[in-house]
Amino acid sequence: MAPRKLTPAPLTRRHFLAAGAALCGTCAGLGAAETSRPNPPPDPIIDIHQHTHYHGRSDQQMLAHQRAMGVTTTILLPAGRPTVRPATHGGRSNGLAANCTGNEAVVEYARNHPGEFLFGANEVTDLPEAKGEIEKYLKLGAKIIAEQKFGVQCDSEESQVLYRLAADYGVPMLLHFQEGTYNSGFKRLPAMLKKFPKTIFIMHAQTTWANIDANYEWKNLYPTGPVAKGGLTSQYLADYPNCFADMSAGSGLNSLLRDEEHTRWFLEKHQDKILYGSDCADTIGRGPGCQGAGTIAAIRKYAANKTVERKILFENSKKLFRL
Repeated sequence: MAPRKLTPAPLTRRHFLAAGAALCGTCAGLGAAETSRPNPPPDPIIDIHQHTHYHGRSDQQMLAHQRAMGVTTTILLPAGRPTVRPATHGGRSNGLAANCTGNEAVVEYARNHPGEFLFGANEVTDLPEAKGEIEKYLKLGAKIIAEQKFGVQCDSEESQVLYRLAADYGVPMLLHFQEGTYNSGFKRLPAMLKKFPKTIFIMHAQTTWANIDANYEWKNLYPTGPVAKGGLTSQYLADYPNCFADMSAGSGLNSLLRDEEHTRWFLEKHQDKILYGSDCADTIGRGPGCQGAGTIAAIRKYAANKTVERKILFENSKKLFRL
């Protein structure tokens, strides 16, 4: 009599779970070296633009925010001292117009979080003691002069004193360009780039990112819609080895989202000149309300490949700040 052919029963979810449990039980008897498959560490991210007490956010909230975004190294940018003078618009722009704290606060915080936080140095541009105050903190290890966000012309004599200081100490200078309010004269920036070839200039903020568009009309600080290649920002990045761009803030994110085709071209063309920064006052570090996390997501989405992504999120800053 021929043997009866058996048809295997269909595999159910219960059978699958039972098999998995049995497999885990078998693995439990093996040595740790044979079963250990540690997850690779997440890719590092350097955030070159963050603030303490940003719009009243606590330091603990800032720490949680940075970690939630996956940032592994953060550079804290201090405000200048509170003062009433034209450069601070009669005091209205004290604390970087956002209640941010100054040099001593960022130094203390970075020293309490070694390896995770670094600090910059700053002072109101046209204060007579600005050079001495900034130099004091450069000697303590400040990585950047920033954030220069004061009501001066970008080619003022007082600004040029600080450009020389940055070159002397080999640290970058980050400028908030907002025409008519902070560091006005964006069209004249090339003269400074030529005059101070050993100074690293990092462009930031509304006027920087509006000028990715060759057709920008200098009206709306947050323009939308299609972008024509070859705006001033793109020209400066291409023409001057000492010119870089900080991708942070709502203006940076807006520039990434307004024209996908241009964004892909821009990130690839300037992949060696763009630096990730968050400049984000959010307390969560994720979700639609977090502009810093949104910028990371946009860079990952529009970068041509992993190489470009890693340059912008990590490698360019590591090289520039010698980390």
